[in-house]
Amino acid sequence: MKTLTGRDLAAAIRAQTQAEAAAGPQPRLAVVVATADEASLWYVRSIAKAAAGVGIACDVVDLGQDATPGQIGETLARLSADPQVHGLMLQTPLPAGASAQELAGAIDPRKDVDGANPLSLGRLAAGLPAFPPATAAAVMALLDHYEVELAGRRAVVVGRSTVVGKPLAHLLLDRHATVTVCHSRTRDLAAVTSQAEVLVAAVGRAGLIGAAHVAMGAVVIDVGTNPTDDGGLTGDVDFGAVSGVAGALTPVPGGVGPVTTALLLRHTARAANLP
Repeated sequence: MKTLTGRDLAAAIRAQTQAEAAAGPQPRLAVVVATADEASLWYVRSIAKAAAGVGIACDVVDLGQDATPGQIGETLARLSADPQVHGLMLQTPLPAGASAQELAGAIDPRKDVDGANPLSLGRLAAGLPAFPPATAAAVMALLDHYEVELAGRRAVVVGRSTVVGKPLAHLLLDRHATVTVCHSRTRDLAAVTSQAEVLVAAVGRAGLIGAAHVAMGAVVIDVGTNPTDDGGLTGDVDFGAVSGVAGALTPVPGGVGPVTTALLLRHTARAANLP
């Protein structure tokens, strides 16, 4: 079995982003946060650190875990109108009563570097230029990096979120894959996933995908990042069980994650250079 790590690809994307960032005005990314969730805050800190490494300014706007939907929406609208901000994202989770999907509508699509605005998602579905969600784009980048053929192949995506599952299905369709999307109401999940030549797990349930879910020789992409009791991360795929069946498999951590962050920054650099 081949392990599809993302670190080398992420490094190559960061190098390209650094060159793009240096070619024009310094790109600036704003990340709006309204949570005390430590895993989320760790991710935001990692974005800020990575941004500094490629010459992108990163402002973390922490509204606190008691922020109201109105305060969050007003902040997003203000930053969308700020010409000094080129990229804008809203970090989840959000306080009770706040809807990420509704609030994302306040993000200018030209600055929507994580593809959260419904307008961005609609353009993506229509095959029009838009920034895709960085995680969905990272899956495609990994498949391309390892030269996984998609045209005509059976691809199954487990998960239907607007962050990964739905946009990824559209990206795969654009590459002429035959796509099935599974979710919590899918009957006999293993019967569907075991037909996939390319299988993507993106539901946030540790170890959901086992050997019985995977066809011999399939390419398996694990998007899951589930915290473990010892402070680590594990994926949606049972790596040990599936490694004996799959032809290729991404690890967690070290697979999709590094590429996601790198692409978020590349989107920001490109947003800064939009005409």
